[in-house]
Amino acid sequence: MPRTEITNLIRRLRFDNGEMTQKELGRRAGCTRQTIIAIEARRYAPSLELAFRIARAFGRRVEEVFHYKPETLTTSVSPPPGRGTGGG
Repeated sequence: MPRTEITNLIRRLRFDNGEMTQKELGRRAGCTRQTIIAIEARRYAPSLELAFRIARAFGRRVEEVFHYKPETLTTSVSPPPGRGTGGG
């Protein structure tokens, strides 16, 4: 199964917080131990809501726990047609 591009510090944070078990983190975040295992292994990307709940369980901001690492960005963002051209 391919890994997600979202990395995380869950394992490190669990050990920094009294060697919290995956089961305990799951209980605090409202998910199963199996979900925590899959997220730690990068086999599953959590929903935004679950990411916030996991971060809250550690007293951290979501961006302190999760990081998005795209391989490459191959598309550019352009303004919608008729917008942003400066010619009123």
